[in-house]
Amino acid sequence: MSIQAKREQRSALAKETRALMDANTGDNWGAEQQTKYDGLVAQIDRLDGEIDRDQKLLDIEAKQKHSTRTRAERDGISDDEAESRILDDKSIFRAWVAGGVENLTAEQREIVAKRREEMRNTMSTTTGSEGGYLVPREFSANLLEALKDYGGMRSVAQVIRTETGAAMDWPTTNATSEEGEIVGENVEVGSEDATFGTLAHVVYKFSSKDITVPFELLQDSAIDIEAHINQRLTERLGRITNRMFTTGTGTNQPHGVVTGAAAGKVGATGKATSVGWEDLVDLEHSVDPAYRRSGNCSLMFHDNTLRELKKLKDTEGRPIWLPGVDVSEPATLIGMRYTINQDMPTMAANAKSILYGDFSRYIIRDVMQVMLFRMADSAYTRKGQVGFLAFMRSGGRLMDVGGALKYYQNSAT
Repeated sequence: MSIQAKREQRSALAKETRALMDANTGDNWGAEQQTKYDGLVAQIDRLDGEIDRDQKLLDIEAKQKHSTRTRAERDGISDDEAESRILDDKSIFRAWVAGGVENLTAEQREIVAKRREEMRNTMSTTTGSEGGYLVPREFSANLLEALKDYGGMRSVAQVIRTETGAAMDWPTTNATSEEGEIVGENVEVGSEDATFGTLAHVVYKFSSKDITVPFELLQDSAIDIEAHINQRLTERLGRITNRMFTTGTGTNQPHGVVTGAAAGKVGATGKATSVGWEDLVDLEHSVDPAYRRSGNCSLMFHDNTLRELKKLKDTEGRPIWLPGVDVSEPATLIGMRYTINQDMPTMAANAKSILYGDFSRYIIRDVMQVMLFRMADSAYTRKGQVGFLAFMRSGGRLMDVGGALKYYQNSAT
C-alpha cells in the first residue's frame, strides 16, 4: 500500500472516530461506544507507525536533493557539478575515516587544499593536522538537522545557527499588562515606557564521548560508514542536548524549558501521580490569551503521561484524546496539540510533569562548527579499533518574561 493510500485510510478512521464522539454525547456514550473508540484508535496508531517509516525514506531522498541544490547555489555551480563535489567529499571523508590523512590519494589531497582555499574552509569544521578539516559541511549540517528526531524540544522550539559561540544578550519585554487610555479634550496624554531587559544566551560544549569502530567495519566497502558514524553521533548528542534543553539547571549547563517555565496549576492533594481534565483546563487558561491567540501554544509531556491522559474523560464521559483527521494535523487533548518529550519528568510527587504554552519562545542556538576527530593510538589499536570523537557547541534558554510557558505540578502527596 502506498503512503498516500495509508494516509487516506488513516484520515477516514480519524473522521469516523470524531463522528462517533459527536454522535454520542451525554448518556449515549457507553461501553459499546468506548470499545469501538479503542479499536479505531488502535488502527490509527498502527497506521501512524507505518506512515512515519515510509515518510522517513522519502525525507532522506528529499534531503539529498536539497543538499545538492544548496551546494550548487552556495558555490555558484550546476546541480550536476554540486552532486559530483558532494560525492568527492564523501569519498574523501570515507578514506579519512578508514585510514586517516595518510590514506588520502594525491588527487584527494589536492581537492581538499583547493576547496579550503576557494571556499574559505567549505569542508572545514576545524583546522587540525589530524584531519578535522576533512569533515564535509554537509555532514555537520545534516547532523544538526537530524537532532530534531531526538527528544522533542527541537521540533517546537525556535532554532537558530550562528558561526561563532560568543555570548549573546537576548532582548526581552513583557507587554501583557500594558494598555492605552481615554483622554479628554485638551488633556495631556499619560506615558508608560515599556520595560526592556536582556537575558544571556550562552552555548556549551557537548561531547559525543568516544565512538569505537572495529577495523573490519572500516574495511567493508559495503558499509556506509558515514551514515553509521552520523547515526551514533546524532543519538548521543541528540539525547544529551534534549535533556539539557528540557531540565537543565542553568548552572554550567543550558536553562531547560521546565526550569524556565512558571507555575500554572498545582494538583490538589491526592494527585501526586495523576492529573484531571479540569487541571488541563486550568493550565491552559493560566497562560495569557495574548500568547494563546498566536497559534503556537501546545502541551508537552512524557509518553507515560500521555498514556494516562488518554484515559481521561470529559464531563459527558467521552475520551478527551482525539486523532488528527489529516496526517499533518496533530492529535489533540481537549483541542490542544501536544509534543512527546521523553526527558520530561513523569508524574510523581511535586513533579512538573506537563508544560503548556508558546514553545517558540524557547531559543536553541547551534554553533555551525561540529568537530570530529579520528583517534588511532595504541589504546584503540590493541583492540583492533579506531576511535571517533565529536564536539558540538549549543545552548538553549526560555527567552520570555511574560509567562508564555506554564507547568502543571503534581501534588506533594
